[in-house]
Amino acid sequence: MTYVHIFMAFFVPNILGYGGGPSSIPLIQAEVVDRYGWLTDSQFSEMLALANALPGPINTKMAGYIGYQQGGVLGAAIGLFSTIAPSLLLMLFLLGLLMKFKDSPKVKNMTTIVRPTIAILLGIMTMEFLVDSYGGIGIVQTLIIGVASYLLLERWKVSPAFVIGGALVYGAVFLGG
Repeated sequence: MTYVHIFMAFFVPNILGYGGGPSSIPLIQAEVVDRYGWLTDSQFSEMLALANALPGPINTKMAGYIGYQQGGVLGAAIGLFSTIAPSLLLMLFLLGLLMKFKDSPKVKNMTTIVRPTIAILLGIMTMEFLVDSYGGIGIVQTLIIGVASYLLLERWKVSPAFVIGGALVYGAVFLGG
């Protein structure tokens, strides 16, 4: 029964929590603190702070931690799955609709319109990152990281994971990060 409780504790908040992680955090707190009593309010706030400090989605980190705490490795797997299941089910449904109407002129027009919009949004995000980097570490360091990343990714076809790892090491060694 514990595994069913783990599943429900994360599935329901992620179905009802429209807007992503921040909107479902209070719902998860109500489940794990008030309903099941797995954590105290203090423990939940400490776990939330730790989840915020680590990279990645907050809800999956909390589900993995609490699931592991309550049901071991299987509990962690169930917690993680129940967190992504609502999005997965919705994406499968929407993909089914998209595939059904893929030859429709309206769907083709929609994708034609969406692609430039995404490109513009990515460009804006890149400029914001560039401005933040320039303000935080200066133009020289920004150029070194930018040019090195470009060459590694585009010229020498190095995996992005290694480029990101290298940038982290560079930041830790040369920027005191």
